[in-house]
Amino acid sequence: MLRHVWERTSQARYLSSVIIATDDYRIYDEALGFGAAVRMTRDDHPSGTDRVAEVASTGNPELVVNIQGDEPLIDPNAIDSIVLSLLDDETVPMATLKKRIEDPEEIENPNVVKVVTGLGGDAIYFSRCSIPYLRGEAVSYYKHIGLYVYRREFLLGYSSLPIGPLERAERLEQLRALENGYRIRVVETGYESLGVDTPGDLEKVSKLFEKAVVQLQIDQ
Repeated sequence: MLRHVWERTSQARYLSSVIIATDDYRIYDEALGFGAAVRMTRDDHPSGTDRVAEVASTGNPELVVNIQGDEPLIDPNAIDSIVLSLLDDETVPMATLKKRIEDPEEIENPNVVKVVTGLGGDAIYFSRCSIPYLRGEAVSYYKHIGLYVYRREFLLGYSSLPIGPLERAERLEQLRALENGYRIRVVETGYESLGVDTPGDLEKVSKLFEKAVVQLQIDQ
């Protein structure tokens, strides 16, 4: 699974390097085995953002992308889209993705994080609740896709920002930026995020890969 993430991420056009960050030597050895650049980090980080920040602190990249290692179907085009959003606007410190919700059940599912954005494309709020509340005309609902790009200096200071009551209530780390007055650019994507957290998730992804192989054989 990790190799699939690495291979697909490496196809993104606007990444100068791809580094696997881990505190587990089993992952370290496996990644070295398929040729990836790997960095061992401290094992006391409270979040993946802090782990990424440790790696970023030793280099001098302009932008740093945080990609989850459990999403073997990651779309390289989705990565490029959020990188470009920060390259096009130097006033924005971080960016992420949203996708239009197609399944109505996801709107009420607290495990599917929803996001609402302003007319300029910046996040207004992230919530586990169904936002916006519908009292007037019908609107589209969007779920948040947990792929981030940061300006390096902002990332290095992110963990020191005060944690506010909204982050504590929703348990959503990205609310820290909004509560401290920072903008988050949100780019719409068609990419359907599918993290592998359970054996059931693994079975679902495996079936999708099998379909993709069959389709490729038919196309050929």
